[in-house]
Amino acid sequence: MNYRSDQYGNQLSTLGYGCMRFPTKGGKIDMKTSEKLIRQAVEAGINYYDTAYIYPGNEAAFGEILEKTGLRDRVYIATKLPHYLIRSIDGVEKMFQEELRRLRTDHVDYYLMHMLNDVETWQRLCDLGIREWIEEKKQSGTIRQVGFSYHGGTEMFLELLEAYPWEFCQVQYNYLDEHSQAGRRGVEAAHAKGIPVIIMEPLRGGRLVDLLPVKAKERFAEHPSGRTPAEWGLRWLWDQEAVTVVLSGMSSEEMLQENIRVAQEAGVGEITPEDRRLYGEVVQIINESVRVGCTGCGYCQPCPKGVDIPGVFAALNRWYGEDQHGAFADYLKCTTFRKNVTGAGNCIGCGKCESHCPQGISIRQELAEAQRVLETPLYKLIRWGARKFVKF
Repeated sequence: MNYRSDQYGNQLSTLGYGCMRFPTKGGKIDMKTSEKLIRQAVEAGINYYDTAYIYPGNEAAFGEILEKTGLRDRVYIATKLPHYLIRSIDGVEKMFQEELRRLRTDHVDYYLMHMLNDVETWQRLCDLGIREWIEEKKQSGTIRQVGFSYHGGTEMFLELLEAYPWEFCQVQYNYLDEHSQAGRRGVEAAHAKGIPVIIMEPLRGGRLVDLLPVKAKERFAEHPSGRTPAEWGLRWLWDQEAVTVVLSGMSSEEMLQENIRVAQEAGVGEITPEDRRLYGEVVQIINESVRVGCTGCGYCQPCPKGVDIPGVFAALNRWYGEDQHGAFADYLKCTTFRKNVTGAGNCIGCGKCESHCPQGISIRQELAEAQRVLETPLYKLIRWGARKFVKF
């Protein structure tokens, strides 16, 4: 296994285990298979394991496996605070103690503010006393390092990097999202500050594997290396020095073994100019089926009414090109699960965005379509509940 260090010299395996996708059986986590996979992963050198409070049954299952196998001292646990469910610092403490009980441990190695998508939300937490709470936990050793996970655009990510002395961050990043979400600019900015970058959705939830267009699969298959689409996606990430750990939700032994092999072989600087041309061709093929040709450049921002235009279009493209459930979840994350609603419904049709768009996109027209297909009665109900009962 290859390793890259955090700012304190801890050696983190370049392949991390995303526990959210533990295999299931009869609608419940398959503990026998999950334990077997965790044992194999640890023996192969994987030492970074990611879970979260809101993943149903996940923390408890992982804690049970670690206690049963005696592997706690060989792994780093990363889990997350669902700050959007928090109304007071006492609530933070209660939730954290519950996480420790679930995980059957006395400390968390890497603790994230889950889905921290804007500076205003961070300021709300600061007003509650989160900075002081973090400092107390770090002094006691119950939390070792603090970071945040992020779903949003590049500019806000850059602002969040400056809002606190973060010790790591977690972002969605892959060769299709090179210039959306935090993007390459955000990843490299974090690295420049010495902040380790943990990657989620390296294969876009299967979009860059099983859901690739046939023509794209054929282009990869023509390459003499014999690499699978998954391997191409992972190698693109490990080629970058700014990437510390790539998370993968490995729910089968076959997937685990393939990812271990690639992680052991891949390294910085191995991608050739010819390889880069191939990635470019595949992205172009994928984008041929994309509804909105948004590159995530952000020139349309800021919107006078706060619409997250790149985020809305990313969700709209996923709605038409990938899966509607995933698109709906993405839309909620980027428009509702933050302090101020940033959805397409905010648009007043001023046209300022269109005058700055280098792609010549009919932004107002596409925002209207996004509002039509994504801001359903269910969306409005969830948005109402979020604004009334959830704190951002």
